[in-house]
Amino acid sequence: MLMHAGFDEEGNTDTSTIKPLVDGGTEGFKGHARVILPGVTPCFECTLWLFPPQTKFPLCTLAETPRTPAHCIEYAHLIQWSQQRSNEEFDTDNEEHMQWVYSNALARAQQYRIEGVTFQLTQGVVKNIIPAIASTNAIISAACVLEVLKLITMCSTGLNNYMMYAGSQGIYTHTVAYERDPQCPVCSAGVELPAPADSTLQQVIDLMLAHPQLGKVLAHPSVSYGAQQLYARGIYEEDTRP
Repeated sequence: MLMHAGFDEEGNTDTSTIKPLVDGGTEGFKGHARVILPGVTPCFECTLWLFPPQTKFPLCTLAETPRTPAHCIEYAHLIQWSQQRSNEEFDTDNEEHMQWVYSNALARAQQYRIEGVTFQLTQGVVKNIIPAIASTNAIISAACVLEVLKLITMCSTGLNNYMMYAGSQGIYTHTVAYERDPQCPVCSAGVELPAPADSTLQQVIDLMLAHPQLGKVLAHPSVSYGAQQLYARGIYEEDTRP
């Protein structure tokens, strides 16, 4: 996420520079809408813990005691592919690869008398696709449009700052005012990085990568001082390399 806000010399957000972001997402019968005011409300990095981890199955279950269609599909995808086609990299967009996984998953399901393995389900499990529900999409998109309308016209108080929706059993919504992390490396005025005065540029970059907060979000950092680029990755790397 890019930071669309400026800060004054004391590290306070300059509200005249804020560019709001309205975000929404759905997952089956669940969804959310949120309003991000950079430097005021939490950004994505502040609330990464809200995103659930991907479902993973123990390999022993896949290999020894499959009980669901997903177990058979993941067995074909993770175990049989590495055993029988180890010299090929699996490509989720290659239809022949997906058909191979489906055929092997179907055979394993028949062996264990498990019903429900289909090609569509195979694609969903391997690509981690959750079917879209039209009603959920409509509700969340309407909530996002409403928040944009509020921001543009100031016709009503805006969302503060996260709304969740669940529609699997009736209709349930809940609004939460999550707090921004003042030390967030993305939306804060800056993260303190102690470094000796005689440090080289490479040593400063190494300190960034080893930092407990910066190291989580930086892989190949560029370095600038004010408007001056000290070291830039990509097309400017040759020009700025020490």
